[in-house]
Amino acid sequence: MSLGVRRVWVRVQMGWRNQQYVSAFVRGFILVNPHPHKASIERNYESEDMQPSGRGYDHGITTFSPDGRLFQVEYARESVKRGTTTAGLKFRDGVVLVCDKRIVSRLIIPESIEKMFKVDGHIGIATSGLVADARQLVARARVDAQVNRITYAAKVPVDVLVKKLCDFKQSFTQYGGSRPFGTALLIGGVDDNGIHLYETDPSGAYQSYHAGAIGSGRNTVIEYFESNWKDGLTLNAAMKLGLEALRSANDTELNREAVEVTVVDGDGYRVLDRSEVNKQIDRLKPLED
Repeated sequence: MSLGVRRVWVRVQMGWRNQQYVSAFVRGFILVNPHPHKASIERNYESEDMQPSGRGYDHGITTFSPDGRLFQVEYARESVKRGTTTAGLKFRDGVVLVCDKRIVSRLIIPESIEKMFKVDGHIGIATSGLVADARQLVARARVDAQVNRITYAAKVPVDVLVKKLCDFKQSFTQYGGSRPFGTALLIGGVDDNGIHLYETDPSGAYQSYHAGAIGSGRNTVIEYFESNWKDGLTLNAAMKLGLEALRSANDTELNREAVEVTVVDGDGYRVLDRSEVNKQIDRLKPLED
């Protein structure tokens, strides 16, 4: 700004608000900068060129990007990928769920980290991602299971519960003012229709598996299961296979204090105690150097 324009601006600030000085200020500003908006426009274009193609479409959960993506759902999936590895597999009488807890300090009490949940006597859930989000979904699943018992005097079928839970998750991808749940679930159970293992996604999608995994080591575990899982496994063989797959994802020996194993079969839901888990780990062959 030139000295003359600055003087006029001072006069305006001091209260000399007549039209002559104001118009003089405006004329002086235009002379100094004949294109006052050009620089800002150019800066805006430059900043937009530097942004990713999806800029703006990740601000709202209800907005699709031009290539058909919901970025908030994809971000929720990334949250799952940052979680610890959790695996599940069917055996001839039920389902085994295996998880690895991330213990970052020796001061943490491993039992205080919740990754496995009992929903009903015949259904268990293992999680990866945001555990706080998972607790909300587990609480809702427990309510749905009890409502079914009260209404129909029967245990809720596993597939019915999975569909209800995933419908609830999907609703958080379709309405504004909310966000998707940043967690994936492995749901295992036994009912009159057989043995079930489902994997659910933050989008509300679900699939049934013979053996599945979620979390940071999912791809490695799935690859291991594809090579080694077979129908008709015994309980001990299934637990051994699940622990081996978990170890392959970590690429190191398992932390005995961080591994949890749950079984869901005709006898119901039960969590193996530490001595039983250690006994199963002792059966594994040591990793080769």
